[in-house]
Amino acid sequence: MTRHLPLFATSQHLLCALILHLLIVTTVAYQKLSDDFLKNITFNDADFDIHNAGLLAPLLITRVPGTPGQVAAQQHFVNFFQKELPKWTIEWQNSTSTTPATGDEQLPFANLIIKREPPWTKPGQANYLTLVAHYDSKISPKGFIGATDSAVPCAIIMNTARFVDKYMTQMHDEMVALGELGGTVPMDMGVQILLLDGEEAFVTWTATDSLYGARSLAEEWEGMRNPAMSTYRDPLSQISMFVLLDLLGSKDPHVPSYFQSTHWAYQGMASIEERMRKLELLESSPKSPFLPDAGKLPIQFSRGYMQDDHVPFMQRGVPTLHIIPSPFPGVWHRMEDDGDHLDSPTVRDWARIVTAFALEWLDMMELVPGATSPPVS
Repeated sequence: MTRHLPLFATSQHLLCALILHLLIVTTVAYQKLSDDFLKNITFNDADFDIHNAGLLAPLLITRVPGTPGQVAAQQHFVNFFQKELPKWTIEWQNSTSTTPATGDEQLPFANLIIKREPPWTKPGQANYLTLVAHYDSKISPKGFIGATDSAVPCAIIMNTARFVDKYMTQMHDEMVALGELGGTVPMDMGVQILLLDGEEAFVTWTATDSLYGARSLAEEWEGMRNPAMSTYRDPLSQISMFVLLDLLGSKDPHVPSYFQSTHWAYQGMASIEERMRKLELLESSPKSPFLPDAGKLPIQFSRGYMQDDHVPFMQRGVPTLHIIPSPFPGVWHRMEDDGDHLDSPTVRDWARIVTAFALEWLDMMELVPGATSPPVS
């Protein structure tokens, strides 16, 4: 991600996004997590230790496409899901492209698509909360690691998957025991993780020198068709929310609400942050909330957007929640974007917030007998 550009969406794209937004609002009416549930969101701090072989440390290497570091990152992801979360499926979407830095050489780009859906769903039936980050690192300056950009977001997503997995198992088991085998949007919710390759420009950010993996995947999914009589026509329409995490891990992040159509989802995440701070469940002490725009008015939204992996999907009508600070962290695209310059409390707090958001989206309060939603603030 490098710059802001004006939004020139076609009327068809805007209409599609509006229809999707209205459908989501009417079908994803989840209950807020109780205070006790929020207090139960814990994880092993060692997973975010920059020196520990947990979730984050193995990604604090250069991960340029076509290099051994890229392969090592891919293997880290595959090993984690195969060993710790065997009920999740792993798919690859591969492509090649020339770049301004490599001339006529075809460089490989590999996207990982990792999913967990209800066991009763058929192809084209499940809708997915889609958690997204890019895992490649910039080719220059030489040796650039990209801790915030985007090793930390990848580790946060892995942590979220591991925490929600046990609750998904419980929910699926209970529904099967009750004979509730889906067929409606709320019952057929799954989680999809996209770890995208080739986000970074190789020379200068342009429409063709950037977003290599995202552009390839969005185009491929647009051309796919699910089986006849499926609930959703294609993989793009199965995305209930495209939650893109980027540039997370520096102190005092300021993440605006970028899109009016998904502001309600932003408000849900902001409410989680506010409640967790009141309950003293977060470690950081920022100058202002990470997510300060909950009260943003419709007239305050601009027609601009930030270039990042969501763009090829958003242009095809996919609802997007973009979690990226503005302004960018001071370490952005500098050698200082490494493990030593991360703010560990901020990293862990993002992990808690994103995990709670995913649990709330999946309506996990349904698992607590006799639970009632906390009052809406």
